[in-house]
Amino acid sequence: MGRNEKTYYLWSRSLRGFKEIENVTKVALYHHERFDGKGYMEGLKGEEIPLEARIVCVADSFDAMATDRAYRPHLPKNIIVSELKKGEGTQFDPKIAQAMLNLISTGKIKI
Repeated sequence: MGRNEKTYYLWSRSLRGFKEIENVTKVALYHHERFDGKGYMEGLKGEEIPLEARIVCVADSFDAMATDRAYRPHLPKNIIVSELKKGEGTQFDPKIAQAMLNLISTGKIKI
């Protein structure tokens, strides 16, 4: 088990008693799975990945692109949209990526 995998495993274990959000341990454990099965922890694919983890995958990726980081400023809207579209069906569940794109295009999520 690599360093990142160990970290996510420990996070998921520490969240076991947290009952306010259903499946929170699975979200912590599987939000880096990819829709095409090339992610980690277990290489889950498509619908094998818990829905909540697929949602957090898109939201976490959006947040990483849309916020300033120590190593770079936030990305412009057109790049974020392009990256979300590029990841549909590979990195991201296409339905969830489309939902995020719709939120962006309608202005319900501002960048």
